[in-house]
Amino acid sequence: MEYIRITSIEDPLFAKMHDLMKEVFPPEEVLEFELWKEPLEDPSIRVFVAVKDDEVVGSTEYRYYPDWNIAMTDFTIIGRPGLSLGRFLAQNRLKDLNRLAQENGKELFGMFAEIYDPYQLGDHEFGGVKPMNPYVRREVLSHLGYKRLDFEYVHPSWKNDGEAVKGLDLCFMPSNDEVNEIPAQLVADFLTTYYAVLSNKPQAWLKMVENLKSKQTVELLPL
Repeated sequence: MEYIRITSIEDPLFAKMHDLMKEVFPPEEVLEFELWKEPLEDPSIRVFVAVKDDEVVGSTEYRYYPDWNIAMTDFTIIGRPGLSLGRFLAQNRLKDLNRLAQENGKELFGMFAEIYDPYQLGDHEFGGVKPMNPYVRREVLSHLGYKRLDFEYVHPSWKNDGEAVKGLDLCFMPSNDEVNEIPAQLVADFLTTYYAVLSNKPQAWLKMVENLKSKQTVELLPL
């Protein structure tokens, strides 16, 4: 299996990755093909695919923020069971991030991720691929070391319609297992930067960020 970066919608592997996304995710969560052009060309956004026998069987998108020495996982897609794809993607992603942090003269502090909480809103179906089931994914991410940040989380809808989306937790995987809290200002700054592309923020999100700015730290809780 190969771990290959995609930087253009002209790459034949991207068409295969996009088809996989449409198989796995609900239609409203899949960005249109042409709208991927700029994100793929952005050097700060890293999109990789797992390729086996010339087929895209998995994918992950993530970012590294050198100023804060943290990363964010946008998504991880497992398209086929029985290939240890979760570990393959996670291990290769971490190697890549550790290299980027080393080039930045540091050891990676940790990685954010938004993780579905099916216990909040019930089950979510993801294309019938069992490893993508949110109960399974949540447990796997807990095994990887992700912890839930101790505040009620909402995020702005990617439709930019001003709606607040619930049903997810903002989580953080510290590189050092003994870390049990992180600076609240880091969380607020990260969220403000990450969602800067959306102009229409819901009031619930703005209030959440302001509340974070009033705190010193945010505790990391078991996932």
